[in-house]
Amino acid sequence: MNSPASDNQQMSSTSHDPLDPCRRSDDFIISTMTVSGLALEVCYYKTLVDSHLLEVAIHSLQERIPSNEEVKLHDVLLHIPIEETSLTDQDEEMVKSLLQGSLLIRQCGQAHEAILVPMPSKEGIRSDNDTENEFSVIGPKVGFVEALPVNLHLIRTQLRTPNLIIKEMTLGSLSQSQVAILYMDGIAQPENVSRMEDRLKGIDFDAVLDTSQLDQLIADNSLTPFPLFTTTERRDRVIYALITGQVAVISEGSPSFITGPSTLFDFFVSPEDYYLPWALGSFFRLIRIFGVIFSLFASALYVALMTFHYEVIPKELLGKLISSRQNVPFPPFVEAIFLETTIEFLREAGARLPNRIGQTLGIVGGIILGQAAVEAALTSNVLIIIVSLSALASFVTPIYKMSNAIRFLRFPIIILAAIWGAFGIAIGLCFLLVHLSRLKSLGSPYMAPFYPMRFRDLKDSLIRASYQQTDKRPSYLRPLSFIRYKPGRVHQTNQLDEE
Repeated sequence: MNSPASDNQQMSSTSHDPLDPCRRSDDFIISTMTVSGLALEVCYYKTLVDSHLLEVAIHSLQERIPSNEEVKLHDVLLHIPIEETSLTDQDEEMVKSLLQGSLLIRQCGQAHEAILVPMPSKEGIRSDNDTENEFSVIGPKVGFVEALPVNLHLIRTQLRTPNLIIKEMTLGSLSQSQVAILYMDGIAQPENVSRMEDRLKGIDFDAVLDTSQLDQLIADNSLTPFPLFTTTERRDRVIYALITGQVAVISEGSPSFITGPSTLFDFFVSPEDYYLPWALGSFFRLIRIFGVIFSLFASALYVALMTFHYEVIPKELLGKLISSRQNVPFPPFVEAIFLETTIEFLREAGARLPNRIGQTLGIVGGIILGQAAVEAALTSNVLIIIVSLSALASFVTPIYKMSNAIRFLRFPIIILAAIWGAFGIAIGLCFLLVHLSRLKSLGSPYMAPFYPMRFRDLKDSLIRASYQQTDKRPSYLRPLSFIRYKPGRVHQTNQLDEE
């Protein structure tokens, strides 16, 4: 059996080969072998077939067929000891069977007749690849693992089309890690694909241990706290990114993909939004956005009001605030920084400790420290409520990297509020908006569809419109095909009227 390195050069030239679309992907293998003087081509997707059954089939071709007999393709069929093996001359059936995990054997020069040997791999069916950081109540729970072939197999089994292209490369001068680029041919903008490929090829790094390292190495701006590529361990999120025209990348040894170009609003989208009715999906998405805004500005607004702007507080509330702080010896800024830092200590300790201990520490530690801080007059109970709600709201984003950015940004905004009050918060907000408007992800605007404005793409940004309205792909991705599907209403008939 010849080496797969020269696979694509060994296809015989025919007027029309049904496997031409498959050959564009690096995980599609074509090898040649000779059996009793008959030149055969063996074709398969290495991410879909069972390696053990593949060895059985190849061994049968080499050992079970007598070398002194003249054989034809039909004779080869009789010597393959795998059930449901069949002979076909239908081009569509060949491609469909390949995408379902079959081995295709055909005679060199005879492109339109082949043996199909079903051998789908079971390695993607696992009991320990549930999503941990992106849990969803509704929808599939399938996540990725640290084995690159398994992850590619999971994607292939969901997108059974030869237009799913996988390009493989090796990165890391010491680790020699395998990295795969995935995109949908005919949908993804070729400029985005080539830009992603060029950036990955331009990396000079010693050891690539996780996909998140690639995220930082190929980012358009390395000085921003915001993630510029969406990181996910969910298969359905990667599938959605691919069918809308984004490019996905995964590294060997990593259980997560990065997808791009991404926008700020991609980090507030949960796959759960599309499994619920559009009104509920829109409501929960707005809850996430308002939760992040509250988490970012609540503590800073408390510092500004208690330091500079007593006059805007209603009289009924002002008395409560004064009584809660009358024994606190610190200014509101020190009080807020103390509590925010304490929350970060608890959160980091809870994340690093084993699950059972971490949960106990987070709950019990928070209650005990909060009550002790109030009784010791180190902080007010009102600020404890605000900081606790801010800490909860920072985790409403489905992508963990965005919640980290929100946690970080709270501190400089609190400092600005302590120096200039509400004016300082306004300065921080302006700097934030200017910074976001200048960011790009793989060359595309990070604030799309609001900057630059894309009215058509607003249907799936702050809210999620119904499936009748979201039939087109986002225009900021510049997909080659804008139409995803053709929406149509289901014509319901009334049984009572018919009777």
